[in-house]
Amino acid sequence: MKRKSLLKRITAYTLATMLSLTFTLGSGYAKDTYAKSNSKEDEEIVLRVCNWEEYIDLGGWGEDELIELEDGTEILGENALYEDFETWYYEIYGKKVKVEYSCFGTNEDLYNMLNMGDEYDLVCPSDYMLMKLIAEDKVVPFSDEFFDTSDENNYYINGVSPYIKAAFEENKINGEPWSRYAAGYMWGVTGLLYNPEEVSAEDAKSWKLLENEKYKRRITIKDNVRDSYFSTLASEKRDLLVSEEFVNSPDYHERLAEEMNDVSIDTINKVQDRLQDIRENVYSFETDSGKADMVTGKVIANYQWSGDAVFAMNQAEEEDLYLSFSVPEECTDLWFDGWIMLKSGIDGDTEKQKAAEAFVNYCSMPEAAVRNMYYIGYTSCVAGTHYGSTVFDYLKYNYEAGEDEEDTIDYSVGLFFSGDAEDPDYVLTVPESQANRQVYAQYPTADVLNRSAIMQYFDAEANKNINQMWINVRCYNIRDVKPAVWITIGVIILLIAALIIKRRLDKKAYGL
Repeated sequence: MKRKSLLKRITAYTLATMLSLTFTLGSGYAKDTYAKSNSKEDEEIVLRVCNWEEYIDLGGWGEDELIELEDGTEILGENALYEDFETWYYEIYGKKVKVEYSCFGTNEDLYNMLNMGDEYDLVCPSDYMLMKLIAEDKVVPFSDEFFDTSDENNYYINGVSPYIKAAFEENKINGEPWSRYAAGYMWGVTGLLYNPEEVSAEDAKSWKLLENEKYKRRITIKDNVRDSYFSTLASEKRDLLVSEEFVNSPDYHERLAEEMNDVSIDTINKVQDRLQDIRENVYSFETDSGKADMVTGKVIANYQWSGDAVFAMNQAEEEDLYLSFSVPEECTDLWFDGWIMLKSGIDGDTEKQKAAEAFVNYCSMPEAAVRNMYYIGYTSCVAGTHYGSTVFDYLKYNYEAGEDEEDTIDYSVGLFFSGDAEDPDYVLTVPESQANRQVYAQYPTADVLNRSAIMQYFDAEANKNINQMWINVRCYNIRDVKPAVWITIGVIILLIAALIIKRRLDKKAYGL
């Protein structure tokens, strides 16, 4: 996949931040100006959007980055996507809107920002955080108009992947489906990025790779409790998860979800013990450095999100290093980032809600989805087949094998685009190597998605127990204590006990 250079992205991001700051500094003047106007038609809607860092097309593409698709569509990101939205919104709805665009670094950062009083209208957290915010009644449901399929400007409901749509409708919070409150933005799975010259494909088929002593100090794992808990839990339950009885059970998906959301005390303790072993085996816990460490060869395997795995594989290719991506056979974590509207921001303002819903729709326009995928490297929830073949053509633009290329395979993406894994209209002819590389990471096969589970958010009690487990693993490993230290501690305890007993005996002897 063609990628924008890091320098261009940083430059574009800096310019966007400066523009946002300029707007913020000038907002007082703007408010005074609007106060003097008697015409509501001239009032500007301020839409406060908060998204992950580097998670939207910020424009600034060079002419050599023009994407020319098979259906004749030409795509070039000149401006930040949210700036183009402002123009589009005025053309479609005749209202001026100004996007005040901000970023957060982690889901927890966003949650803390909201608790400290920061106000946003539209935010884009990951699955468990959007579940948490919905459960806490902090989210505004989408309007009925948003779901009107007869409105061609409703790009999300008309263009979202049938597979993603089903996932959002099947998963519920407080008895209501996610889809009532959240719209998918990006999605993917988790797996193992590895160097096939150093790690066997057989070893990479299991999450147990993380504790495989053959690769001691040459693997990294994610430095967050949810991802580490999920992979370690899968390793702990491997025998059950891959058993024929379990896999072939009629309620397999329900049982898989239940097992991968097991937060009983006994299970948490078992995960802690296994994570202690993993900690001793891996090179490090990491958040973002794993990609670079794989490219430079510092490590040879890395727990990774599919989008970052694609980025690392692309970067490695520039150094003539061909990495592979494996989705372990036990199961994978199916994750989403999605748009939700916050009550604290929308606050009953129907015009602001309309603009927020329109922003979601604009980001779901097929051309916008392609711009975002090109710029950030992750996979959009948009299939866009209602509007043509733009998204599918972009997939072919990246991965379709050349006419004279040998050693190719047929690769079906029908489950994502039409909801039918056998749909002949959505089959790519790709180089054989792509069976475990970029296209496999971006659009997992039906069998991978079949063994996927969504990790739910933890309630207060489970959250407390799992966080304590994580502190125990990350800050103190009881297995690091040397035998001599245990002997010393034992002697000290015995001495203290002896002193207590002697004092009591002395008191008795003196009749005290």
